[in-house]
Amino acid sequence: MIKKKAKLIFKHNSFEIIEEGDHVICAVSGKEILLNNLNYWSVDLQEAYFSPVEVNKKLKKIKLE
Repeated sequence: MIKKKAKLIFKHNSFEIIEEGDHVICAVSGKEILLNNLNYWSVDLQEAYFSPVEVNKKLKKIKLE
């Protein structure tokens, strides 16, 4: 399988694939997230997160701004 970054629109409880691919990039850590493993994202920021750890880091950063 050829690795290709997907383009998504994040919705509440789902996401829409705009451009086919097998992964997205975590907005905080830069780690690749396979679409099959994608569980965390922000609808408001339209960002994906690798795990709850990255979600927490992002929320803390937003609060400091």
